[in-house]
Amino acid sequence: MPYTQDNINEFREATLNKYPENKKFFDKIKAKKVKNLDDPFHQLHDEVFEEVDCLACANCCKTTSPVFTDTDIERIAKHLKMRPVQLIEKYLHLDEDKDYVLNSSPCTFLGADNYCSIYEIRPKACREYPHTDRKNMAGIMKLTLANTKVCPAVFEIVERLKKTKIIG
Repeated sequence: MPYTQDNINEFREATLNKYPENKKFFDKIKAKKVKNLDDPFHQLHDEVFEEVDCLACANCCKTTSPVFTDTDIERIAKHLKMRPVQLIEKYLHLDEDKDYVLNSSPCTFLGADNYCSIYEIRPKACREYPHTDRKNMAGIMKLTLANTKVCPAVFEIVERLKKTKIIG
């Protein structure tokens, strides 16, 4: 930590090696019905994001697609001066869950400098990513575990969380 474009392969290897351990950790949290995960997650989120420069990594934008809501599509289409149907035809498709996602990775709107060309109007899913500062963290454990494989910051938050006495 921190991971950058130069050492993202080290991150991928580390997260694959730690995934079984992380899954067991989340299974224990679920089995023990740990109630207040929000405080420790939010504290660690703040700590880690003091150290992380997302622009040095942008792995989320390079490897995954956010879900585009109808509101996102309308807002982005307006910004790009096109109709929503044109935005969908050009950039999006429906996935197996019937959600609109990008046709390809990396994100169409990601520049070579890792800046987002639609940052001010980006999809809600991008604004909220990586979700480690949300309320009711217990309700998104599956998503958080999956995000350990995408976001070095989430991976680090979970590594630090495992060192706490959250599950006794």
